[in-house]
Amino acid sequence: MSTHKHTKVIIAGGGTGGHIFPAIAIANAIKQEEPSAEILFVGARGKMEMEKVPQAGYPIRGLDIAGLDRQSVLKNISLPFKLMKSFLQVKLIIDKFQPDAVIGVGGYSSFPVLRYAQSKRIPTFIHESNSFAGKSNILLGKKATAVFVATDGMENFFPKDRLFIVGNPVRKSIVQSVVSPEEAIRFFGLDPAKKTVLAVGGSLGARSINEALALHLDEFEQHDLQLIWQTGKTTAAEYIQKGSGRKNVWVNDFIKEMEMAYAAADVVISRAGAMSVTELCVAGKPTVFVPFPLAAEDHQTSNAMHLVNKQAAWIVKDQEAKNKLVSTVIALVKDEALQQQFRTNAKMLAVPDADEVIAKEILKHIR
Repeated sequence: MSTHKHTKVIIAGGGTGGHIFPAIAIANAIKQEEPSAEILFVGARGKMEMEKVPQAGYPIRGLDIAGLDRQSVLKNISLPFKLMKSFLQVKLIIDKFQPDAVIGVGGYSSFPVLRYAQSKRIPTFIHESNSFAGKSNILLGKKATAVFVATDGMENFFPKDRLFIVGNPVRKSIVQSVVSPEEAIRFFGLDPAKKTVLAVGGSLGARSINEALALHLDEFEQHDLQLIWQTGKTTAAEYIQKGSGRKNVWVNDFIKEMEMAYAAADVVISRAGAMSVTELCVAGKPTVFVPFPLAAEDHQTSNAMHLVNKQAAWIVKDQEAKNKLVSTVIALVKDEALQQQFRTNAKMLAVPDADEVIAKEILKHIR
């Protein structure tokens, strides 16, 4: 055991909300278990974590790192230099901070940080949120102390004796939400007496979902349905214009109060990122998933199918969304029995305390 009195932990990774929010949840759970613990985040400069982590009250160090650019070969020329530089940055950060444990949550920055920690025999832990593991996590998993995964069937990717099926850490505001549907629907200025559909495409938005909704907006009114529509940041303006002025539609580029949105919804349209899937299980929402087809190793389709195979959701392919999505959603809104089945089965897959399980397990290994 190291000479300093209190536990020191580095959490590395980010890039998307799906990596950052679980990482913050794990950090909070470690602090809850051991208030004196010191936690340092390491992220990629210019990425979302550099803003979100300090907002959550934790220090973060940024690495000059980039992933492989699949579109432009020229941009990859500087990659070896960036990698070398980031490995030097990692060495300085770890040698100075001297962590008892390093946790990787996925994203560019987790690989060099965990790789260096493993070379120094510092205990490393991985959280894999998807039901299909990425290449760098598979590589790091070989030497990790423990690997935390969200779903069963992950022994294809990781050593079986180090696997813990824990689910994905979810923001406390969603797990502990006590908002009533009426209160939530009024929050969006809509009518509590009507059935409500929530559409979320992730923080950047989902083109196929947005296009499908824009094309079929009238059908919501024809069937006396309401829509809460998060368009995402990209091309938000044209969709906000399409949706505004309609009594039965609330539209904006981002919803900060997700617990309100979930409470208001009878049925949800969503991408199938690991965090969205987990939150929808915890909230117990009947969902139609439209997986993003270009996600690495098509992991969003695996995430969605994990629920579909357990009769807990429906799926519409991205390229079929334009024609099929809205009619599929309306069919689900009309079928109370099926909604109930989806709700029950989704809740059975939900793990509301993954962050605490992970924190306890990590502390057990390093105390």
